[in-house]
Amino acid sequence: MGKKGKKEKKGRGAEKTAAKMEKKVSKRSRKEEEDLEALIAHFQTLDARKTQVMETTCSPPSPRLNASLSAHPEKDELILFGGEYFNGQKTFVYNELYVYNIRKDTWTKVDIPGPPPRRCAHQAVVVPQGGGQLWVFGGEFASPDGEQFYHYKDLWVLHLATKTWEQIRDYIYYNDVYTFSLDTFSWNKVSPSGLGPTPRSGCLMSVTPQGSIAIYGGYSKQRIKKDVDRGIQHSDMFLLKPEEGGEAKWMWTRINPSGIKPTARSGFSVAMAPNQQILIFGGVCDEEEEESLEGVFFNDLHFYDATKNRWFTAQLKGPKSEKKKRRRGKTGEHEGGSEQEREEAGAPEPLEVVKEVVAEDGTVVTIKQVLVAPKLAGWTTPEDESSAVEASGPEVEPCPRSSAMLAVKHGLLYVYGGMFEAGDCQVTLSDLYCLDLHKMEEWKVLVEMDPKTQEWLEETDSEEDSSSNEGAEGGEEDQEEDSGEESGEEEDPQHPEVAPGEQYADYLLRTEQHWLKLARDHVGPDMKEKRVLKVAQTMAKTFFDDSVGAAQAKH
Repeated sequence: MGKKGKKEKKGRGAEKTAAKMEKKVSKRSRKEEEDLEALIAHFQTLDARKTQVMETTCSPPSPRLNASLSAHPEKDELILFGGEYFNGQKTFVYNELYVYNIRKDTWTKVDIPGPPPRRCAHQAVVVPQGGGQLWVFGGEFASPDGEQFYHYKDLWVLHLATKTWEQIRDYIYYNDVYTFSLDTFSWNKVSPSGLGPTPRSGCLMSVTPQGSIAIYGGYSKQRIKKDVDRGIQHSDMFLLKPEEGGEAKWMWTRINPSGIKPTARSGFSVAMAPNQQILIFGGVCDEEEEESLEGVFFNDLHFYDATKNRWFTAQLKGPKSEKKKRRRGKTGEHEGGSEQEREEAGAPEPLEVVKEVVAEDGTVVTIKQVLVAPKLAGWTTPEDESSAVEASGPEVEPCPRSSAMLAVKHGLLYVYGGMFEAGDCQVTLSDLYCLDLHKMEEWKVLVEMDPKTQEWLEETDSEEDSSSNEGAEGGEEDQEEDSGEESGEEEDPQHPEVAPGEQYADYLLRTEQHWLKLARDHVGPDMKEKRVLKVAQTMAKTFFDDSVGAAQAKH
């Protein structure tokens, strides 16, 4: 057979391999979708066994993000519902209900019959009607492997006085603007005039004292070329205002507030300050490169004053003891110093604080923060500044994070949980901080992060393992079908054997060049290197799993 014939045969073999792989992926997707619906039904069956309300005093909830934290309208309590947690291999979604007593500093788990299905990233709001109600809308459920999602469009209400859940079934769900009547339990579609914000997620949505609805920031993806999307961090702001003289008529207005605006971000948390200013905390900005995505997390605090249409950046005054020490440092001789001497003295050096979180498996996650000392009204020497900082010790504050839960009660801002990333590791938090919004002096930690609750498992592609094994079993049939067609053709090249007890990562590192060469032969020379690498890893993983499975079968 000539070289041309061999090349054509190799090309046909690559096409058949790709077709088989596509067939397996399609089969796997259908199976995962069916499994997801079955899993939701299974959890609902378990919840149906609850027949009475059970209140149990407990330790603080486990780490989670994308839950809802709401202030009770009548009691000194915070209500935590739902959320999710990912340990590197498996995703856990909750529908647990916890109540935090602010005065007693205690947690209570409340089990109520007939709760909403497990969910995260839902919307929740508390109203005082009927002794207090917690309304929960939408959210999503994720499969344990985190690859399949079910998005809810249901509406639930928790009657706080009677501790009963009720699902409101008469609703319509679209990606438009709707109002919901708490009196009639009905939805009404709103068609605002003017140009509104583009579709997005993770944005601010809050009511202003003037009765408007503010929309700020968020995240969306934009198609830049075929099969290539790029994330967009929005920093625009809109007001949805009722039109004058028009009953139930609304209009969009784009605004450009003055002041120091927050940097572009999404996943920040929103609450209403006691002075009716909108408050945002934290968030993340994804820095997207050609083949990488890295998130920059924040722990700053910003206020939006709708009356002045102005952004403000929160500045903490520091504890009183520190302020008094700094005042004593201002001596008369310094007051007589020249302006040139003050400039030579310079500003205080930033203080770098390093925090370490040690996971149960021994992984150490280091968090570095640069703290700039607040600017004093008078003048002090750098030595006085540094001594004051050293006397006060490291500043206590929540570490940078996104998807945290916020609530305001009695002028106190509470920040609970959230997440940040350290390399490939996602750290889900369970700490609780408090800040007096009237005094604006310092953060107080109410619940510290417990390193023992932090679990991160290295990816093993467990779902792909089982699917690959399933594909390997199905592949035997394919091989039998193809044996007649390909008889007389060249045999598959010999692959490097898997050493006894060898881990996949070590095997891939040792044999990477072999699989890269094989992948290039299959996909052709014009394919992007990123795609070639993916194909090589898939081929190596399939061969590795088959080899390990065969070895186990022998024993």
